[in-house]
Amino acid sequence: MSIEFFKYQGTGNDFVLIDNRLENFNKKNTKLVAAMCDRKFGIGADGLLLLENHPEADFNMVYYNSDGNLSSMCGNGGRCITHFAMYLGVIKKDATFEAVDGMHHATILNDKISLGMNDVEKVSVFEEYVFLNTGSPHHVQLVSNLDEFNVFSEGRRIRNEVYGRAGANVNFVEQVSDNTFKVRTYERGVEDETLSCGTGVGAVAIAMFETGKTVSQSVCLETPGGTLEVQFQKEGGSYKNIKLIGPAVQVFKGVWE
Repeated sequence: MSIEFFKYQGTGNDFVLIDNRLENFNKKNTKLVAAMCDRKFGIGADGLLLLENHPEADFNMVYYNSDGNLSSMCGNGGRCITHFAMYLGVIKKDATFEAVDGMHHATILNDKISLGMNDVEKVSVFEEYVFLNTGSPHHVQLVSNLDEFNVFSEGRRIRNEVYGRAGANVNFVEQVSDNTFKVRTYERGVEDETLSCGTGVGAVAIAMFETGKTVSQSVCLETPGGTLEVQFQKEGGSYKNIKLIGPAVQVFKGVWE
C-alpha cells in the first residue's frame, strides 16, 4: 500500500507527517513507523505525526517517537502539524486540536506558529537541576561551555540513571543574556541529541524564571536548529498562558511504497 507523506522541520526537529483523516494508516504497526523514521533506510525523522479527524476540534494529533512508540506531547511537532493542517485546508490561521496531553490552540502569523501549551502547576528545584513537565518530562541543568559539552553521553546517563525506564528529556543550558539562553537537548525515544525540542525549551524558560536566572516572561532560546521564543505568565505557583513561538517548514513530500 502506498502512503503519501510530508516531511517537516521546526528549528531542525524533523517529522514525517501523514494525513490520516480516512484512517488508512495502521496505527499499531510500530515497525512501520520506526522504518519510516530511520535515517539510513527510511525517510529520516525524529518522529511521525498523524493528522486525524476530531468530533469537536479542528483535528487530532497522534505522535510517535522515531523508535515507533507513541509518545508524550511534542511542541515542535504541534507547530508543524498546525502548518500541515493549513496546507491541507483544514484550518486557515487558527487551530484547536487535541494531543495526548489535551487540547491546544495555535495561531499562524506570517512564517511563525504560536502554540499554546498546557499550564505547569509544579516545578521541582534541586541543587544542580530543575525538573518539570511541559507535556513531556524535562530535566534542566545549567552547564558551562555548552558548545563543547558532551550532550549525548551525559544526557543518556541522566536519562537512564536518574529517571529509569520511563526516562525524561535532558536539557543542558548556558545563559547568554538577561533573557536569552542556549539549549541542547537529549530526547528520550529518539535516544539522541535533537537539533531542537519544543517542550524542552518551554521547560528551560520556566526553569530559568523559577530559579531567578531571568525576570522576563518572554524568553529567547537558541538551539542548534534555530531560535524559539517562549512566553508565559506566572500566577501564584502556576505557569499559565504558555506559548511556544517559532517557524515550521514543509521540506518535501513523497510516497512510501
